[in-house]
Parts: sequence; structure tokens; C-alpha cells
Amino acid sequence: MSADERAIALARAAAAAADKALATELVGLDVSGQLPLTDVFVLATGRNERQVSAIAREIEDQLILDGAKPVRREGRADGRWVLLDFNDIVVHVFHEEERQYYQLERLWRDAAVVDLQVPEHPAAEQA
Repeated sequence: MSADERAIALARAAAAAADKALATELVGLDVSGQLPLTDVFVLATGRNERQVSAIAREIEDQLILDGAKPVRREGRADGRWVLLDFNDIVVHVFHEEERQYYQLERLWRDAAVVDLQVPEHPAAEQA
């Protein structure tokens, strides 16, 4: 089974919002075959706590505008790992250190990668 069109569209909208907020390492994982609770994980990274919070806020604002309803939010106060659950997708916004420590891509390595359709940015632009 693979993620449905709505989940992929929301994942792409979340990635575009994260990209707008200067998130790095944007990855979409189709977990629909392994996890009955959601279809897609979107992973994004921020350089510091403030940026992690800003990325999460930008994503949430955009998805609400797109008609998605947040079911759960966790980690906003700390700004180290923010989880935004929209049923069809779950967004994980990590601080660089948490992203490296938890390595969700490795944990979900059997999941297919979802093309989030965000442009590649040269390293100089991200710094």
C-alpha cells in the first residue's frame, strides 16, 4: 500500500512551508505500509531552537490554510523536536542534534521516499 494523494499533497505543502522557513534536510517517508496511523512522515531540520519553532509554526499555519486540522502538537516549548500530527501526515521538525541522534530515516529505512518537490539549495544559501 502507498500513501494517498491527499497525504502526499499535504506532505508537499508542509515541505514547501518548511523550505520557506529555511529548514534543511527535508525528507518525506511513506510509512503507510508499516504504520496504520498515518501515511507520510515529513522530516525537517532547524539549526537552533528558535528556528525549529519558526519552521513548525510556518508548517502548521500553511496546513491549516490548506484545510488540514492538527490533531496533536508536541515539543513546541523546548524547540528541540516538534511533532505535528495531521492524521494523514506527521511532521517532525528537529534541532540538528536531535535529528542526528534519533536518525528516523534509519529507523524507517524500509519506507519509500516521497518526492516532496522542493528545490535544492546550494550549501552557501543555507548557511
